[in-house]
Amino acid sequence: MLNLGHKLLQYEAQKLISFHTPGHKGKAEFFTDLHFPDQDLTELPGLDMLHSPAGVIAQAQDRAAAVYQSDASFYLINGATVGNQGMFMALAGTGKRGEDLQPPKVLVERQSHRSVFSALVLSGCEPEYIPSVVHPEFGLPLGLKSIAEVDLGEFLGVHLTYPGYYGTLPDLETIAAQRDRQAAQVSILVDQAHGSHYLSPLFPKGALAYGADLVLCSTHKTLSALTQAAMLHVQGSRIPWSAIKEALELLQSSSPSYLLMASLERAVEHALESRRWELLHEAVQELHHRVGGSLRILNPQDVGTYGIAGLDWTKIMINTQRLGVAAPRCVEHLRKSYGIDPELWDDKNILFLLGIGNTPEEVEILTKGLLSLASLNKDVVASPEEIVCEIPLPPARLTPRQAYFARKRKLPLAESVGHIVGESISPYPPGIPWIVMGEEMTPEILELLTRHKGRWQGWEDAGQGVWIVEEV
Repeated sequence: MLNLGHKLLQYEAQKLISFHTPGHKGKAEFFTDLHFPDQDLTELPGLDMLHSPAGVIAQAQDRAAAVYQSDASFYLINGATVGNQGMFMALAGTGKRGEDLQPPKVLVERQSHRSVFSALVLSGCEPEYIPSVVHPEFGLPLGLKSIAEVDLGEFLGVHLTYPGYYGTLPDLETIAAQRDRQAAQVSILVDQAHGSHYLSPLFPKGALAYGADLVLCSTHKTLSALTQAAMLHVQGSRIPWSAIKEALELLQSSSPSYLLMASLERAVEHALESRRWELLHEAVQELHHRVGGSLRILNPQDVGTYGIAGLDWTKIMINTQRLGVAAPRCVEHLRKSYGIDPELWDDKNILFLLGIGNTPEEVEILTKGLLSLASLNKDVVASPEEIVCEIPLPPARLTPRQAYFARKRKLPLAESVGHIVGESISPYPPGIPWIVMGEEMTPEILELLTRHKGRWQGWEDAGQGVWIVEEV
């Protein structure tokens, strides 16, 4: 059996063009002065300390804050996951609880990254969910329902994803203005993991520009940092910096990688190379012009529909139904004939992620590859299974934290209605939970779980049994 190292070498030897994370796309030009293993070091004299920075790390974080126009920026070496967890932990620490010790309430997108649900477990926050809106052509949750009628004063904070995985943006400006009118004390936390490149007029405004308090940037996704390197940007004083530092100290490794941190420092400078982005933008515009007639591409005309308030052009989302060819066949063709490696696909959609490491020449190859899909023989494409999103959310009986630590037992799925589930279950893609730990199984959710024949995320015994919480 080949070991992991050999598998990596095999993958490298294919010389595929990366349209997936990380943003550096395997280009050595971003790491010319990083040397492995010589610089795989720990906290030594002159190298500063991540958890108590006073030298070069402090200076590097200050530089990041200046570039992103934050009041402070923190390096993360446990990825975007620790950023979301740290934001919720810091937020929960600011909550004023009465004698009944009720958990702090937060308003959260139902389509949040899975690290948000782990953050709810760690922080003890009680979520109320903002429903998503499914785009009927793509069959994916690309938009967000309006929260204009929600009283934000009921919550300690609001957590939003900006942009979403597929490059769509919620109306952060309107939500921030609503916060300022209704409840100025409410904190806005933003998972901007896929938007660390929002630093020029070519891109949407960053969340800090709209008044967000904490903004997470997964700097390896679109910029040149090494995988697992990210940043957390802070604005204002609603959440004390001391609470953020304490949360990150609790959650992050006590042996931070200096290679990761050095790559973060360099990523900030590379991000400012505007000409690189301008050329890439021109190539993407040309792709839309040439390919848009034969393929359905998520494009600026979709803004203003189905809860979509904006779009990031570095995400190229295509739907293959117009061709009459299933997306997996298209992916196989693109890999074999053009060496193109996309980020994600399902039965009818393919997602390509661009990063700072991509070139106009690579986008031209992608353009030719997409145009060539029209020559493929048509499939007998079955109608895709309807993704039900307008279902009533299951009633929450416990917080995710309470459910996680409760005593559980396995129950046949058919007998689970009326019980509190002890695990979160999501169809994948898109990965949005149909039921979250702590919620009550309903007949509607049971029918969905029974009928769905696709893949699952977070369901140990898919289709058979489910962990339920014993009486509490």
